[in-house]
Amino acid sequence: MSRFVQLHVLTSHLPSNLNRDDTGRPKTALMGDAMRLRISSQSQKRAWRTSEIFEVSLAGQLGARTKLMGKEIYQTLKKAGIAEKAAREWTKAMAARFGKLKSDKKTEHDEDLEIEQLAHFSPEEKSAIEALTKACAERGSAPTESELMLLSKPRRAVDIAMFGRMLADSPAFNVEAAVQVSHAITVHKAAVEDDYFVAVDDLNHGQEDSGASHIGERGYGAGLFYLYICIDRDLLKENLGGDEALTSKALGALINAATKVSPTGMQNSFASRAYASYVLAEKGDQQPRSLAQAFLKPIKPYGDQNMLDEAVKAVNKRCENFDKVYGKCAEARYSINVETGEGSLPELVAFVQD
Repeated sequence: MSRFVQLHVLTSHLPSNLNRDDTGRPKTALMGDAMRLRISSQSQKRAWRTSEIFEVSLAGQLGARTKLMGKEIYQTLKKAGIAEKAAREWTKAMAARFGKLKSDKKTEHDEDLEIEQLAHFSPEEKSAIEALTKACAERGSAPTESELMLLSKPRRAVDIAMFGRMLADSPAFNVEAAVQVSHAITVHKAAVEDDYFVAVDDLNHGQEDSGASHIGERGYGAGLFYLYICIDRDLLKENLGGDEALTSKALGALINAATKVSPTGMQNSFASRAYASYVLAEKGDQQPRSLAQAFLKPIKPYGDQNMLDEAVKAVNKRCENFDKVYGKCAEARYSINVETGEGSLPELVAFVQD
């Protein structure tokens, strides 16, 4: 079995604002002395792991990333009839195992039940918390020190196995990510544009005022994006407790999500639901490398050239040149191309899983 799987994905997005910066405008990056649109890796990974594809394919094998687990524990204890003071103290004892509490004292928003940083809870840990909460409620006593050993090394949480987790206060339970995801960038020069829009009041018949009832403005951009994904199959399998069947299922879900699922930012306004137009998959034990260099010089079609065709040519040319200079960089390759109708998603999934 090849250790590494690398995916080079080209996806075309309509005018959209899938991933915003702190001003609300689409994220950008300067590359090859040209401004590009950018979609962050964090945005993409969240879209994939919270997608219906993951939910259906990996039901019961996904974690939950939250600061608010303590509030759920507290509400369960209160509903079971536990007095507020006891419920709060027991909750804090459990929540603190996953991170430093946000406050030492009770606040208006119960911040003493929250942890400061997001923690990724595995299914095993969620089950352990639920069982302990129930046991404490039934017997009416606080959790013991041994019962508070709630942290465990995840072995069934596919999202944690793929994208890792860091617990600053309990590094022994950290998980190294088996899937690395680049920020997607446009293969061509791109600009953020402004959409000026108005809304009309349906009950305003223009008798006194025919103007708009709302005026707004939002940024957007459009382009063909290159995305690079590197999968360490050996580490993924190790993170999943050596379960080959679950590893295969996880890979299938990831390929389906990465080729079909877009980030959710402003989708109701722009509906940029895009499938990948081209994917090149590579397998091998060789040191991975991105093919982003193919786009240091922005693609700029002329005449009757097609942007996607030119981008595909650039990817394949860069791949060939790496092989010439460094030797064979992969043992096997497979691609799908919507423009030419070559390849199929099921065959791509099978190639990656094999």
